[in-house]
Amino acid sequence: MCYFLYIASPLTLSEVRSMLPSGAAADLTGFADQQTLKRLHPDAQTVARILAGRCSCDFLRARQVDAREDERHLRERYRALGVPRDIVIPALERHRRGAGLRTPAGGWPKALAQFVAEHARNAGPTLYHLHFSPTEAALKSPKSVRNVTVKQVLAEPEAWLLEESPALVSR
Repeated sequence: MCYFLYIASPLTLSEVRSMLPSGAAADLTGFADQQTLKRLHPDAQTVARILAGRCSCDFLRARQVDAREDERHLRERYRALGVPRDIVIPALERHRRGAGLRTPAGGWPKALAQFVAEHARNAGPTLYHLHFSPTEAALKSPKSVRNVTVKQVLAEPEAWLLEESPALVSR
């Protein structure tokens, strides 16, 4: 797999999708992941993954022109986890599907931060959870939730998302 960004929002999926930057998408998660994140944010109506292509890597790391260099980080993560080659290859293929997307002005992290700010203005507190996994395994229940303000997200669009540390973003 890759990095995946989950959103637990009080809005409907179509409302979430309507605010996303051009080129980004949101897909509903499975029932188990919905229950895991709704326990952390009971006001959530929709639990989805926010994607640029078929993963959320672009929201964290700028794509490199050289595909091998672009994938180096993922390969190192998979190697450290002991992921077998027959799982790594489809995961990298999934990541490659986002390579053709046009990057928004200012980059994906900035576009995501602007989405988060608009979403907070329209929906109120919303939970964001960054997860990395080589397979489609269900999310484990995080131990705690960080409170993050829109001001913090906009000030540090590349630093507010922390892996396996859900952030409840509010105005």
